Amino acid sequence: MKKTNPIFLNGVPELLVLRLLSRREMYGYQIIEEIRAQTRETLSFGEGCIYPYLHYLEAEKLVSSRRREVDGRSRNYYKLTPRGGKRLDELTTEWKRVTTGISSLMGEQYA
Repeated sequence: MKKTNPIFLNGVPELLVLRLLSRREMYGYQIIEEIRAQTRETLSFGEGCIYPYLHYLEAEKLVSSRRREVDGRSRNYYKLTPRGGKRLDELTTEWKRVTTGISSLMGEQYA
């Protein structure tokens, strides 16, 4: 039976998507695969999670998209906007604050 992501990870996909898009333009499924690969399969978010986030981020003007045809397939490629960069900075600061606090409470063996 495959493990699902813990409930306390709500909101983490936004941070990860913005971080990946800060590096380069990507399409949705590519983002899903990169999260899996770069977290050594510790985190796995499916299409039902990532695509709604992409639509939300685009509606909020945190990312923009353009349609491209690659190898005969049409895909939406997303990239970070300046506003998205600011949001990424805010989320990164908050993430570091929270993980520092949790690590302090849990002790060094969990850091």
